[in-house]
Amino acid sequence: MIDVDGYLTVLGVTRPAAPTAEALRALHRAQVERVAYENLDIHLGSATSIDAAESVARIMRGRGGYCFHLNGAFSALLTALGYDVTLHRAGVQSTPEDPAGATGNHLALTVRLDGERWLVDTGLADAMHEPLPLREGSYTQGPFTCALTSSVAEPGGWRLTHDPRGAFMAMDFAPDPVELSSFATDHTWLSTSPESPFVRVFTAFLRDAKGVDMLRGCVLQRIDAGGTDERTIDSADDWYDVLTGVFRLDLTDIDAPARAELWHRVHTGHQEWEAAGRR
Repeated sequence: MIDVDGYLTVLGVTRPAAPTAEALRALHRAQVERVAYENLDIHLGSATSIDAAESVARIMRGRGGYCFHLNGAFSALLTALGYDVTLHRAGVQSTPEDPAGATGNHLALTVRLDGERWLVDTGLADAMHEPLPLREGSYTQGPFTCALTSSVAEPGGWRLTHDPRGAFMAMDFAPDPVELSSFATDHTWLSTSPESPFVRVFTAFLRDAKGVDMLRGCVLQRIDAGGTDERTIDSADDWYDVLTGVFRLDLTDIDAPARAELWHRVHTGHQEWEAAGRR
């Protein structure tokens, strides 16, 4: 069981009277606008699980997470509100060199509603502001245009190709339903392996109707219809102000020594990245 009303309070949404498409869109918008896609706990050295109830509790105390946390929590909320939700093994392809297909580094959701299926994904970084009808086509949300097609790598599945300005190339998901617990090994690798992109670089995203705010290391970007604004955060105070002010993260549980250590790690990584020619 999860605290549905507490979760909805965080999202700023009243409990819908019925599981409608309009309510689904409102819930999706509220989550991606108020709950950051972020990997803060990985860089603090704090272990997390992907248990849906724990992820809901994280959100209610002012944190976010990545796909297993965000979509795991959101699927539990939707199910409690009467939606027919299916979890799918998926894979995000960051570059053409990365393998396509449901590699397990992502959890995707679909919702069946009034005879139609929807792709629902609040854990896909900058990609989706609202659910997408699960049918082939091109869809524009804010500054990004994505395409949904049948997946070549996953027969019977689907492929979302992201806008060229987006943070990744594409996402494939397999058609078969899976349990959230089946991602436990993938979560362990993503949150602990030195080869994991989540371990290598601190990341935070927050989406809205007009664009996205994105923080990678010390580089803050705002992407919208007007273009891309970028600035480098060069002090710990400013960096933490961005986390709380832009990304809505509650950091009250992080003491001064932990903050100093985290900033040192992130800032050192940024300096090494710049010295390597931003590669």
